[in-house]
Amino acid sequence: MKLIDVVVVGAGWSGLTAAACLQAAGRQVVVVDKARGPGGRSSTRRQDGFSFDHGAQYLTARDEGFRAQVEAWRDLGLITTWQPRIRVVGARPDTANGSPEERLVGVPGMNAVLHYQASHLDCRFGWRVAAMERSDSWTLTSTTGQTLHARHLVLTPPPEQTAALLGSAHPLSAQIASVPMSPTWALMLAFNVRVQTEFDAVFVNEGPLSWIARNGSKPARQGNVWVAHASPEWSEANLECEQEFAERSLRQAFAEIMTFARDLRPAVCRAHRWRYALCSVPLDVGAIDYPEHNLVVAGDWCAGNRIEGAWLSGRAAAGRV
Repeated sequence: MKLIDVVVVGAGWSGLTAAACLQAAGRQVVVVDKARGPGGRSSTRRQDGFSFDHGAQYLTARDEGFRAQVEAWRDLGLITTWQPRIRVVGARPDTANGSPEERLVGVPGMNAVLHYQASHLDCRFGWRVAAMERSDSWTLTSTTGQTLHARHLVLTPPPEQTAALLGSAHPLSAQIASVPMSPTWALMLAFNVRVQTEFDAVFVNEGPLSWIARNGSKPARQGNVWVAHASPEWSEANLECEQEFAERSLRQAFAEIMTFARDLRPAVCRAHRWRYALCSVPLDVGAIDYPEHNLVVAGDWCAGNRIEGAWLSGRAAAGRV
């Protein structure tokens, strides 16, 4: 039996950050993810020649360590500044955050940094964990019957999925499963006709939508390509609706704000449901560890929701290992 030092489950910001830190410290690391590539909620969708950042829209950097890392990525050409012209629709809620000093995006997509990190790690995609067992070490079995054996395990899926992997009897499961996550329906629209708009992004505080962005306004993108996010309330109320209903409803809401779309037939109209998009009450613990089992749990929900929080959680997880 080949025993790997650390297996990381999840190739999003937390998982790849933890893996990169551990590998830099000389640890042997394998990353597994059920998806076809890295990114998690920062994935980029490509369809019919168009590209959509349909998850995370941009990132901000407030923590000193994260700012230094962002500058390193900027030097590599993986990150740059996005300066959208912004409109606000509806009354701004009292709980809204102030505008960040700088909005940053990946180049050419929001998953650029994660593709770069994954290329320097042993990542195994299309590897869905079906079962986990703990004796003297961890044994992970995939849905296709593959197995991995590890001394240490880092789990970075959303809380509900992490708790399910651990099983209800595990001492951490109840705590993790109780962390609330909100869904988001995302709408991707592309038009073959060029149009002029007076803004590139919209914060929407009324109706089904909460955010609209002209994806083509971001550096290294092009085309009349848009991404709209439904509000947490609409997404929760329509969590199990048919995809066609989401596409039709959100397209109508989009056209009410972006009037050019009322008479244009889109080349692409596609909805995607992020079941675990945002933690409504994030923890402030960095990561959760269970030393008795050489287990660490991480994710943006452990450190404040944003991409920055996911990175900080990944760093914290590596430190706990």
